[in-house]
Amino acid sequence: MRVGSFVCSCADTCDIDLEGVREGIEDVDVAASSSLLCADGLPAMEQVIDEYDLDQLIVTCPESRSQQKIERVAEQQGLHPDAVSFVDQRERAGWVHDEAGATAKTARMVNARYAGLESESVSRTVSRDAGERVAVVADPETAAALADDADVTLLADGEEYVDAAADLDDVTIERGRVIDVDGRFGEFTVRLESRVTEECISCMKCVHEGPDGMVTRYPVDIDPDAPDGAWTDVCPTDAIEMDGTERTLEFDQVIYPAATRATRGGRIGFYTAPIDAATISAVRKHLGGVEKPDHLDLAMDVCAAGDSSQAGCNECVEACPHDAVERARIDEVEFHKEACQNCGACTSACPTGATMLREPSNERLAREVEALLRPTDDEGGWLLNRSGSDIDAAIVAFVCSEEADDALAEYGRLAAAGKAAVEYPPILPVRVNCTDTVGEAHAMHALACGADGIAIVGCGGDCRHSGPDPKTALVDRLNRATTDLALGERIGFFAPDPDEPAQFVDELSTFAVELEDSPIPVGDHEATGEIDADRDNPAFDSHGWTLESVRAILEHVEPDREVIRGLKDFGRMQVAEGCTLTPTCSNLCPTDAIRRNEQDAVLEFNHEKCVNCGLCEEGCVEDVIEMRDGLDRSLLPENRDGDDPAWIEVFDGEMRECRHCGKPFTSEGSAQKIQAEVGDLVAGIAPSAQGNIFEYCGDCRAQLLSDRGD
Repeated sequence: MRVGSFVCSCADTCDIDLEGVREGIEDVDVAASSSLLCADGLPAMEQVIDEYDLDQLIVTCPESRSQQKIERVAEQQGLHPDAVSFVDQRERAGWVHDEAGATAKTARMVNARYAGLESESVSRTVSRDAGERVAVVADPETAAALADDADVTLLADGEEYVDAAADLDDVTIERGRVIDVDGRFGEFTVRLESRVTEECISCMKCVHEGPDGMVTRYPVDIDPDAPDGAWTDVCPTDAIEMDGTERTLEFDQVIYPAATRATRGGRIGFYTAPIDAATISAVRKHLGGVEKPDHLDLAMDVCAAGDSSQAGCNECVEACPHDAVERARIDEVEFHKEACQNCGACTSACPTGATMLREPSNERLAREVEALLRPTDDEGGWLLNRSGSDIDAAIVAFVCSEEADDALAEYGRLAAAGKAAVEYPPILPVRVNCTDTVGEAHAMHALACGADGIAIVGCGGDCRHSGPDPKTALVDRLNRATTDLALGERIGFFAPDPDEPAQFVDELSTFAVELEDSPIPVGDHEATGEIDADRDNPAFDSHGWTLESVRAILEHVEPDREVIRGLKDFGRMQVAEGCTLTPTCSNLCPTDAIRRNEQDAVLEFNHEKCVNCGLCEEGCVEDVIEMRDGLDRSLLPENRDGDDPAWIEVFDGEMRECRHCGKPFTSEGSAQKIQAEVGDLVAGIAPSAQGNIFEYCGDCRAQLLSDRGD
């Protein structure tokens, strides 16, 4: 890949030094600049593309019309339009930072984009078939609008449609009030409750005799608050059921304007207010099925959801705000990729890498962070020379690509137009689909790369995925971990409101000023996303990537605490007396972090491999296992001696030796437990045995029973 970068100052309205940006850009085959690239600079761009035989362009240009011009030039030079990637040097840099900060930030954003492109995933699609059954709840206009394209059912929900203005001739109308919507795209079920059964013939007797305003004519139904009385006996078909009757209908899509956000849960094919032309278009588009990008890579062979009817890790199910993951069985989770909204919640929550976001992948995010923080010359560059740095505090900002990103762009426009005084520290942006994408592994990696702080910039209460304060718990956990790592608190969550730039500026500026310089040098760490332990997990899984990063941090700090709290993907095992050394826990463990040494009657635990899924604790038949959160430095192999330092002894039992051959054959605890439970039932079964039959191994016991038969 031959890459050229093109930098523009947007007619010198951006407060950046073009030469300084060019000097800070790394790795590309050529870096060029222009004060007005989309006009006077286009002929020069053509010459550069041709001279250097470029096949990929990184251009600083946020304006859509100008982007189209540049894409046309690229096409004319034989490049695919997708081979042009754009970076915003204007709204997010030159219009909101001073010149030094904007110049440094722009160069690093170009470097990060180049690094990200090298790790970009190939696109894939996923499809799901569906029918044309559409339920519309109490919205006759929408039902009528869809009637020509779909099999539409209008659920009355207590309303009457005798005088409806909408044309409902091709719409099926069903009585009943909606009490529940379950399922997903292509297989929704709507539960209705009514006081009139399907035996109703619409004779109007109940309408005539019933309380005024409490019995609808079309469809016939009775208000739940209507009083009982003799009038209910007028029905000739006994269709009135004052205690209520329920029925369930099936649909492929549901339009329910009055439903709450929690009821919808982000499910594809489920629409709530406001219902507009875009909603109608979306419903029509999904008739017959859906084809969409495949957002996830799944490696279910390393999933820690459970085994042998034991429930284990449930992180992805609990994290997903769109019902795209469900626990199909007690020991299995199932992903519905067609319902995935690409927020990354399941991927940041998964400790094993069983589910990974395809784009941006964890590896891509890692490379972008490393590029943003990398020094630009042998003398240390802008970021290593912190005392005279163009960026006083190196803050990596994971920015939501939805409302938060738009708010930052609006701040830039307000500043450029003179509508507001907006200038904030030049945070180093890493664009994520949603802040749900960000987990402990991303934060620890950024710190290992030398970031002074981490800003998680999201939508706050407006997030369509996670709702209000989506990352509060994560920020609290991470700051507990960084404090235990002797780094102090270095993580913050920020929700920029486009109408309140001053608040964001104040909060971010305060955060930046209070950060101390990190003791970890920038540019030294490049992640592999793996650890040396023998594992089958994919690279950049949360557990392995986090541990790799923490180890890099520990090379530069000396924490007072052995246990680093706040890191949920690490477990510490304690085993109480009463363990019988049954193989249950070792068989259940999905990461092979538990093993039984039958020869010595010892149970051993590998902290480096444990992802804290809880399966061993859940499945322990003696209920003697307790798992605790936190990364214990003293349990890591590099801090221990011995031939096999990764393994620690968590229980030391005693083996029972066969009375006849002397071979150890089971733990003393197991033998005593079995003897106590069934000893009376088998007493005297082998008269020739000296002692009881539980003192013999399987082979010798079989021989005793065989001798008895002879």
